[in-house]
Amino acid sequence: MALRVFNSLSRQLELFEPIHEGRVGIYVCGPTVHNDAHLGHGKTYVNFDTVVRYLRYLGYKVLHVQNITDVGHLLDTGEDRILKGAKREKLNPWVLVEYYERRFFRDMDTLNVTRPDITPHATCHIPEQIELVKTLIEKGYAYEVNGSVYFSVRKWPEYGKLSGRKVDELIEGARVEVLPEKRDPADFALWKRAEPEHIMQWPSPWGMGFPGWHIECSAMSTKYLGQPFDIHGGGMENKFPHHECEIAQSEAATGKPFAKYWLHNGMLMIRGEEMHKSLGNFITLEQAFQQYAPMTIRFFILGSHYRSPLDVTDEALAAAARGVERLYGTMRRVRAQMDEAKSGPMSETVASLVADAEARFREAMDDDFNTANALAVLFDLNREVNKMVHEGAPVSRESWQQVDALYGRLVGDVLGLITPETYQAQTAGLTDDLLRLLVETRAELRQAKQWALADRIRDRLGALGVALEDRPDGTTWRIRPPEAGDEE
Repeated sequence: MALRVFNSLSRQLELFEPIHEGRVGIYVCGPTVHNDAHLGHGKTYVNFDTVVRYLRYLGYKVLHVQNITDVGHLLDTGEDRILKGAKREKLNPWVLVEYYERRFFRDMDTLNVTRPDITPHATCHIPEQIELVKTLIEKGYAYEVNGSVYFSVRKWPEYGKLSGRKVDELIEGARVEVLPEKRDPADFALWKRAEPEHIMQWPSPWGMGFPGWHIECSAMSTKYLGQPFDIHGGGMENKFPHHECEIAQSEAATGKPFAKYWLHNGMLMIRGEEMHKSLGNFITLEQAFQQYAPMTIRFFILGSHYRSPLDVTDEALAAAARGVERLYGTMRRVRAQMDEAKSGPMSETVASLVADAEARFREAMDDDFNTANALAVLFDLNREVNKMVHEGAPVSRESWQQVDALYGRLVGDVLGLITPETYQAQTAGLTDDLLRLLVETRAELRQAKQWALADRIRDRLGALGVALEDRPDGTTWRIRPPEAGDEE
C-alpha cells in the first residue's frame, strides 16, 4: 500500500507523489510568540512532527520549514498580538518575542517534537515581503491607500477554493477590523501603515509600516521551498482566512500553484468546548507537564487521527498514561530477554512476527497518517511478545534484538514516544516500585520472625549497592556507591 493523504484542497484522499522524486518540502505555520504554548499547539506540532518522521522513515529526504510569527498577526481590533503582549508584560516587543520563542521550543523539546530544518522569522524577511507586495500591485491584484496595501479579493476569481467560501458570503476575517479605506470589506491587508508610536515598523515604498499576517508565510515558504512545494500544514482554524489568503496572493503573484497538498489537523477541545481563556479552560503545556508526563500527552495526541478534534479529559489522559506504560513495560521485558538469551539463529516465528507488525503499522500510517490504528498494531505486537516471554519460548538473543529494533523504529523513530531519557525515567520508576515491594516483603518476614529470609533480602540488596536502614518508623533505603569486593 502506498501513502495516501487527505488533501484539504481537493477534499479527498490522494496518492502522495512528491514534486521531486525522493524529496519532500513541507511548510507548517508556526506560532505567534506572544504567550506560552498551550495544549492546542502541542496537538498541532506533535501531529506534523509525526508526519515528518514518517516521511523520513519511508526514505524521503524532507526539508521541514516552520516559521515564527513575530509581527503582523492582528487581533479583531487591528492591534498586533506581539505589541499587545509587550504592553501586558511591560516589555520591549523584541524581548517578549525572544522570551516566548525560547519557551516554545523548550516545550516542543519536552514533547520530543523534532526541530524544523529552517525556522524563518517574519521580521527577518521584510524585504521579501515588500517585493511580493510590489509584484501584486504591478499585476493589478493589490492597491495602496493611505500607506497601507490591500489585496483585491474580487480580482482573484479562485478565492475561496480551499475553504469553499464565496466572496459574496464572506464576512470580514476576524483578524482585522473592517476599514472604510478598503474597496471591498473582504479585501485583506498585505502591508499596514504604522502610526509614529508603533514600535515595530520598517520603511517601504508606501511609507513606514509593517507586513500583514498572511504575506509572511507566502514569502518565507516559497523562499526556502520554491513554488509549488509539496505540503502545507496547519491547524483547521487557519484554513480561513490565513491559508486562503496565502493561496490567493502567492498564485496571483507567480501564476503557479502554491502547494500541492494541504493538510489540516483538528482542533483541541476541553471537555467538549473549544479552549479559551474566557472559559477558564485554557491550559498551557507548562501547566500540563506539571500533572502529566510529556510522553503521556504525546501518546494521548497520537491516540486519535490528526484530522479529528481531540477532547481533553482527565480520564483520557489517565488512559494514555497506562498505554505508555504498557509499551514501555514490554520494551523492558524485551531488553531483559536480550540480556539473558543465548546467541543463536534468527527464529522464523519472530522474523514473521516482526515483518507482519511492521507491514501492518505501515498500512495504518499509509492511510493518511492514522496513528490511532498504528498504536493498535503495536498493542497487538505487545500481546504476542508478552506471550513469548511468559511461555519461556526458546528465542535467541539475535531474535530479541530484532524485536527491540522494531520497537525503536516504530515507537521511537516514527511516533516519537521514546527517548533515552524517558525510557530511563520509566525504568527508574519501576526500580523504586520493586525496591518498595522488597522492603515491604522483608518487613512482613521480620514480623513473622523469619529472620533468615529477611536477612537474606537485606544482604542481597546490600551486595547490589542498596543499603537498608531500619528505623522505629519503618525501613528506608539508599543507593550507595559500589565498594571493592561488591558484585558487579
